[in-house]
Order: sequence, then C-alpha cells, then structure tokens
Amino acid sequence: MADTRWYAVQTYSGHENKVQKLIQRRIEEEPEEAEELLDVIVPTQEVLEIRNGKRVTVTRRLYPGYVLVHMVLNQRTSHAINNIQGVIKFVGSGKAPQPLREEEINKILGVEIESEDSTQEEIPFHIDQVVEVTKGPFTDFSGTVQEVYPDKGKVKVEVSLFGRPTSVELDYTDLKGY
Repeated sequence: MADTRWYAVQTYSGHENKVQKLIQRRIEEEPEEAEELLDVIVPTQEVLEIRNGKRVTVTRRLYPGYVLVHMVLNQRTSHAINNIQGVIKFVGSGKAPQPLREEEINKILGVEIESEDSTQEEIPFHIDQVVEVTKGPFTDFSGTVQEVYPDKGKVKVEVSLFGRPTSVELDYTDLKGY
C-alpha cells in the first residue's frame, strides 16, 4: 500500500460533521477509494460547563472549521476530497497539501482518547474577579477570587467576615460573577 498520512482539510464553519459524513459515505460506497481514503475525524473534547447553575458536559470541537483525513495523497483522492460539498481546501503552504507531523496527529488522537475517560473542568472565574456567593452559609456575601482549582471544581474566595478578610473554598457552581 502507498504512503498514508493524515491531512487537515478546511471546511465551512459548522459543516465539519456534514463533511465527515460525506467523506465516510464515499469511503463506504467506493471500494477502489476505500484503499486510499482510510479514515476521517472531527477532533473533539468533552468539557464541563455551567448552564443555569448545573454542570453540563459539552462536546467541543478542538479545531473548528477543520476535519482530518487519513489517506494516500494522489490526484484522484485530492480531487475527490476537494469536490465534497462544504470543503474549502487542504491545509498546506503552496499548492501541495502538507501532511500533519506524526507527533501532531498522536497528540490530537491522544487528546481524543483521553477526553473519553476524563473531562476537563472549565471554571468561568479568574483570580482577582469579584464574585457573589449564591448558595451555602455565605449566601449573598461578595468576595474576590484568590485561587482556582479546576481539578477539584473549587474556587478559593476571600470574603469579609466581621470586618476581617477570610478565605473560604467554595464549589464554583455556588458563585456568580459580576
């Protein structure tokens, strides 16, 4: 078999999944191309967000506007990919598409595999931000964010208690930013 490499293909924003399905269908329906077009992925990552005070797991695209295609690059496959609806062009300098480096694709595939096991907490607060406590014993207290602990989903906030600054560690779902 010829040299197969991963290539990035630029698509219209929001059309990544559609392009992925069209390439996948072409792989399944064209047996002679199935040997040269091996795989197509839209790299994604699971991220925790807060919506209406609840933790929600959201799938985010790592590279919006791009799909990755594992293929043998020749005139026929290049033409086949470029003629798929929603595809803008291959990524690369000059006229020839540039394959992704081995370490780049391993990192991307590693991120995809890792994200299935553990999700990364995305805490919407930053150090020195003024926040209001919405739940717990410090409800309606205002304070300043001192530290953020994404691994625990906690935020250390300094509140004024009896006129003295006091640090408290709170779940970030119990806070509201200004």
